[in-house]
Formats: sequence, structure tokens, C-alpha cells
Amino acid sequence: MIGARVVTVGAAHVAARDDAAGLMVARALLSEGLPVLSREVVDEDEAALEVALGAAGRADLVVVLAAPGGSAGEIVRRVVARTAGARLILHERLLDLMQEEFAERGQAMPRRVDRLALLPQGAELWPAPAGEPGWAIETPHGLTVVLPLGATHLVELVESRLRPAARGRLALGGTSFLRTLRATGLSPGDVEDRLSAWLGREGPVEVSCLPVDADVWVRLLARGASRSLAEAALASVEPAVREALGAACYGADEDTLEGVVGRLLTDRGLRVAVAESCTGGLLTHRLTNVPGSSRFFERGVVVYSREAKEALLGVPEALLRAHGTASAPVTEAMLDGICRTSGSPCGLAVTGIVHPEGGTPDKPVGTVFVGARAPGGVRAQRFRFAGTREAIQRQASQAALDMLRRLLAGA
Repeated sequence: MIGARVVTVGAAHVAARDDAAGLMVARALLSEGLPVLSREVVDEDEAALEVALGAAGRADLVVVLAAPGGSAGEIVRRVVARTAGARLILHERLLDLMQEEFAERGQAMPRRVDRLALLPQGAELWPAPAGEPGWAIETPHGLTVVLPLGATHLVELVESRLRPAARGRLALGGTSFLRTLRATGLSPGDVEDRLSAWLGREGPVEVSCLPVDADVWVRLLARGASRSLAEAALASVEPAVREALGAACYGADEDTLEGVVGRLLTDRGLRVAVAESCTGGLLTHRLTNVPGSSRFFERGVVVYSREAKEALLGVPEALLRAHGTASAPVTEAMLDGICRTSGSPCGLAVTGIVHPEGGTPDKPVGTVFVGARAPGGVRAQRFRFAGTREAIQRQASQAALDMLRRLLAGA
């Protein structure tokens, strides 16, 4: 099967949601046009890895991410050797590299470390300029690649070694090209209605929808005998799909909403300040997590209590008493306050109810008020979100960023 599976060896019960390395590898493979059939995290357990690689064996390329030393490294070597039907042997080049590394540190390599130079017979070493190498071996099912999890040079190995290997796999058959359009502010049902002309239809481009957090991702999978033909097929469909999504489509592939907002602010020479209550700093975190955020982010304040809203933003006590902290008038006063105190032309304000016991019949849990200001105008809206406390906070932050994006873009 032309496709890849990515397996990360680690503490599955705590690391599964934080598999940044596995996600990076999957995105690199997808950008080369190689479908990623699955991505999973398994425990440092021989039986668990054997089951995972047994299932992964139904793919043409399997990428295993594991710490090269310790139990994880030994487990991976043994299991991959069995999968390949090969025995473990001392790899002289790997042993030399290990000895050189110890020598550079002025240390003699302990005898017990020799076992880390064992690789399945027939494995090809993927050396790195510094640090632990990767390695690869052909199995009866396809190519298995093992990369050093946590290595500073992991990205370099992916770029210099894994991407060419993925292209080599694609040369064995047809290729595909994936474009993922990201839309927000629409329900999955709304997106499906807009894309009904493409969903479920046969052709060179397969269109599907996937709800992700507060977004809907639209996947355009184009297939062809070559990459150029797959790209041409995609180009014949993508513009029309974007037009159908309209202003709800904020980007594609690796774009994030905060990144798009950051670019819009930077391009216009504007800065933004944030006042947030129920999101507890999430908006500020997302914006400042964008590389170069110092060019567009002014400040952020978390004003959880009534007293904080009064003291830091100047929200009138009478307004809080009359309407409550989660209300449209208070949101607008927070927005006025953060823009006034910061001197920023752009602002965001969020307040609402996320505590499971904090709702009322008029304002049930999930009620959130969002306000945004930009030179193009001011907007405020009441939302009702569903889910856990974290899900509501995420949806609220997405709604706020999208509101500012639309103001900046004139949408």
C-alpha cells in the first residue's frame, strides 16, 4: 500500500496528545504527497510495539520515533529486526561514531554501551552532522525508518533523509498531493452544504471535511501518475472550493489562525492588546506563541474578578452590578479599557461562563461574549459554546481571533 505510518515510542498514556515529533514527521510526508495512514504513540513495551508494527506493516513506509538509548532503543532494535527477519549484528560504522563522540568529550566509551551499536543486519545508517544517527531497513512489507526522538537534529534528518526516501516510495507507483483548507465560524453541516458539489464524488480530487477543535478542515486529496499531474488536478478544484467557503477559510496546511492574524497586523503596522477573563490567558498565549509576535503584540491582561476589571480596565462598578461580568456591556467596556490603557488601535476582549456550576437559565455554561476593535470598526457578539471547560476556552479564543481577522481583512 502506497502510504506511511508513524509510530512514536514513549509514555502513551501521557504523551499521546503531545506528539510534536510525530506530527512534524507526518506533515513532512504529507507535503511530499505520501498519504499518512496512521499516527500513534505506543509505550516502551516490546509486545505493544510488536502489535503496532504488525499493523504498520501494511504500509509501504513506516517511521519509528524512539529515544536511541535506554530501553526504548533496545526494544525498537529487537522488534524491527524480527519484523525484517534479520538478526542483530554489531554495526561497525555506528560503533565508530559512538567512540568518536565519547573521544570528543575526552571520555572512554564504557563497554556496556557497545550494545547500542547493534542494528538489524542489512540496515542502512543515516548519519547526522552531530548526535545520534537514524537508520533504515527494507522489510518484506516496505521500508522501516528509525529516527532519534528528542534529538536536536531530528528536523535535519527528516529534511535530508526522510523526504528523499518518501519520494522514492512514491516513484514505485502513483502519487498524491494533499491540501488542507482551514475554515472557522461555520459548523460541519454548513461546510458540507457549501461543498455538496464535491463531497462523495469520484474524480482525480477527493474532497472531505473533518471537524478539528473549533474549526472544520477541508481536505483536498489529488492523485495522479506524477506529482505535477496531481498538482494540476488540485489546481482545477481548489479555487472553487475556496470560493465556496468564502471568508470562513482563513488559511491552508500549516496556517494557524493566530499566525494569520499576526501577519495581518504586521503587514498593516498595527499592534493588538488583549483583555480576557474566562479564557484565562489563552488568547495571549496563542498570539505570543507566533514567531515575531513582538512586532504586533502590545500586552495582555487577565481580569478574572470584578475588582480586576475595575482596577485594570476601568470598567464601572455600576455596569458590573447591573449586567454581570459576563455580558455585552462589560465586554465592550473591557475592550474600551484595554485599547485606552495600551494605546493600541486593535483590541480583543473575552468574558463568559465556563465553570460547570456557573451558569444560569439566562446565561448557561458556555455563554461567551467576544469583542474586537481594529481601524476598520468594532464588533461584539454573544456565543454559546459546548463541551468541556478547555473546549469552551479554545472555541472562545478562536472566535475572538477570527473576529479580529475579519475586521482586519474587511470581511
